[in-house]
Amino acid sequence: MGRPVVLSNGKLMVGLDEQGLVHDFYYPYVGLENLTTARSVHHSIGIWVDGTFSWVDRESWNIHVDFEEDALVSNIAAHHETLEISLTFRDFVDNGENAFCRLITVKNCGETKRDIRIFMHQVFQISNGGRGDTALFVPDENYILDFKGHCSLLIYGQQDGNKLFDQFAVGNYGVEGKEGTFRDAEDGELSGSAIEHGGVDSVIRFQKDMEPNQTSTIEYWIVASDSQFSAEKIHVSLLHDGLENRLEKTRRHWHKWLSISADQLNTIDKKYQTLTKKSLLVIKAHADKRGGIIASGDSSIFNYGRDYYSYVWPRDGCYAIWPLIRLGYQEEPKRFFEFCSEIISPNGYMLHKYQADRTIGSTWHPMLHSDHKEIPIQEDETAIVICMIAEYLKYTKDEEFVKKLYPKFVKPAVDFLSSFIDAQTGLPHASYDIWEEKFLTTTYSTAVVHQALLVGVQLAEMFDCRDDSHKWQEVAKTIQISAKIFFDLGTGTLRKGFLLDKNGSLKFDDTLDVSSMYGAMMFGLYDDTTDTFVQQSASVIEKQLLNSSPSGGSPRYMNDMYFRSEPAYSGNPWLVTTLWLAQYYIRCNNFDKARELIDWAMAQSLASGVLPEQINPENSAPTSVAPLVWSHAELINTILDMTMTQNPTK
Repeated sequence: MGRPVVLSNGKLMVGLDEQGLVHDFYYPYVGLENLTTARSVHHSIGIWVDGTFSWVDRESWNIHVDFEEDALVSNIAAHHETLEISLTFRDFVDNGENAFCRLITVKNCGETKRDIRIFMHQVFQISNGGRGDTALFVPDENYILDFKGHCSLLIYGQQDGNKLFDQFAVGNYGVEGKEGTFRDAEDGELSGSAIEHGGVDSVIRFQKDMEPNQTSTIEYWIVASDSQFSAEKIHVSLLHDGLENRLEKTRRHWHKWLSISADQLNTIDKKYQTLTKKSLLVIKAHADKRGGIIASGDSSIFNYGRDYYSYVWPRDGCYAIWPLIRLGYQEEPKRFFEFCSEIISPNGYMLHKYQADRTIGSTWHPMLHSDHKEIPIQEDETAIVICMIAEYLKYTKDEEFVKKLYPKFVKPAVDFLSSFIDAQTGLPHASYDIWEEKFLTTTYSTAVVHQALLVGVQLAEMFDCRDDSHKWQEVAKTIQISAKIFFDLGTGTLRKGFLLDKNGSLKFDDTLDVSSMYGAMMFGLYDDTTDTFVQQSASVIEKQLLNSSPSGGSPRYMNDMYFRSEPAYSGNPWLVTTLWLAQYYIRCNNFDKARELIDWAMAQSLASGVLPEQINPENSAPTSVAPLVWSHAELINTILDMTMTQNPTK
């Protein structure tokens, strides 16, 4: 189950699932401190009609979940044929305040007047262990407060402009054998229990006798703040303004943000414009205001994996900001570069991944390899930040900002890259590969490192640091000469890489990997981006990987085991690698093949336009997380490549 709608303001991020229910609630950082847990369904919505009860996510509801193409505002419709009830939702995270807001329209589709009751259930896990939270009813202001330490959540609702929720219940959830207070709603009445602590949940009720075809509107919000009193201030402002006004203000905020790229977006093929704009919004939703950009806010992967994707991988962050840079955005790249400048190690390298608050993320890369110490890094993650700084400078001409980055990030990083070289080969020392699986010197990482060194040379000359320029230039020359070792004459393809063992022997890994071809092409490892090595590798990939399963597309590499499905084929098709092939075809002016792969990628989206990481090779079902920010970024980049190549004056 993915997150077809992701709403965010850079501090509060909310993910809605395929029933339109709140399933992720991150605060106070995007992607950090998920105040719900993926291992059970949360924030249910219940409907009681003349004695018959139904949970929206557990009965025969017909639900469509989408969001607007030019704003992070949901567009959700739910209908129950038997109950003759329709619900529509317009949800948003307020752009100015940390408040998740829902405008819910209830319609009696029956032919008689009926007693209709709506139950809004919420359950949070503020404390890490799911214990010690408190939820209580605050009678003076008529809201539910859920709190622990420096986090307070204020829950409120009113119907048709002035009618408060008429019943409530607070109780225990998932402790002492208690399933949850939400069960109290199923008879249509709530107990009025006013406080509980431990693992807690709460329910509020809205009741109205509704005529045939009559509608009623519920305004519902959850405010997140660091104290009850600051939450109340936000609550009062929402009461004063009304959600319709706050919704329009939030829409205008997103329209203004998209307007930065409007001129360029209008040049692309109209059939790509909607998903391109939605992809931009998805990327922005995953960007924390303090600079971090997480890979995905979809926590459902935790149900069948060990961890989330809600980390800042320097690589993913760079790929996320690349299309933003190309489309004229400066704020997000600058914040990301400042984020990287703060977290780079004293020795000049980036670690595997980080949390949005700039602390170190989890890892599975050991510091020992074959009984000797190694740095647990993916070297390309350091190098690609340098490459993106060059892209930022190219599009913005902002030399002043880049000059500030030079001593803080560029010099220590490029110094590290230039020293992390094996004397025997003249190539980068082994590190973990782009897919986080193998320890070796890869074609992809070498290509990115080589380009980063060349960028370092250009910046050193720009800022009159000649010693740096000379040193880095010599290393870059050696890498380009030595890099021919990556081409396997026997298979006619670029190898994945090699490992230099302690005896000085090279152990080659000849796995057919799309990243090898892409890295050499995109980062110019050889003399020409369409050189023979790249062309021959692409030809073999086309024959052996592309469209090698009924679902089409391309896996990352031959016999990819990550989330492997049965029947196995060559691995699950990934959107990123398939779009990389499209970018290759664009460089070769083979626009028909490129367009075919772009259309394939778009066809893998959820109904809302959200793109997954990968799909099942047999039935095209989304696999792993959805959305994956990287998938959206590559889609935009590929569409921009197509537009600029076919219409170079635009």
